[in-house]
Amino acid sequence: PQGSEKAKTFVHTFLKRSMPKMKDEAIQDMLTRKAVVLEHYPKKRIKQKRKKTKGFTAKQRRELRLFEIEPEQQRYAIFLPLHELWKQYIRDLCHGLKPDAQPHMIQGKLLKADLHGAIVTVTKSKCPSYVGITGIILQEFKHVFKIITKEDKLKVVPKLNNVFSLELDGFISYIYGSKFLLRASERSAKKFKLKGTIDL
Repeated sequence: PQGSEKAKTFVHTFLKRSMPKMKDEAIQDMLTRKAVVLEHYPKKRIKQKRKKTKGFTAKQRRELRLFEIEPEQQRYAIFLPLHELWKQYIRDLCHGLKPDAQPHMIQGKLLKADLHGAIVTVTKSKCPSYVGITGIILQEFKHVFKIITKEDKLKVVPKLNNVFSLELDGFISYIYGSKFLLRASERSAKKFKLKGTIDL
């Protein structure tokens, strides 16, 4: 029958079980109303963390010899098409290297450009044996350039204490290796100070 103690106890217990987070006072307040709306508490979903794909470590890259150029591939003529592509890339980057172009603007773009395929010459060095080395840059690392010369010799030239020059369409640019100790991917985001320097 309506209003019996058993009915009240049942409804109170049912509400308590259905809404475990609700206090007794709140349940009693709900019972004084004509209609009772049962709330639903969905279970919290646990987000699964995405596993990041791990690349090779430096040790694994060395063991796999990923960056080594095979002796039969160490020929200057093979990389001349790469140099032609690089020249076109720089012309597009600098909008044609026109005679009226401002040198510091071109210099700023070259500092951030990809140098793989560029022909460079070591013009100054604290080690005299490096001076005069000319060739196409095959690989650029944080501290060294790997250059293939016309004599089909692969030279590893450190950036530190060396000054490099590169020429394109009559425009000659100098790169101070000591200020260039960055990976190619890092240079594109770095802000270079366009101040002259005489330090090697």
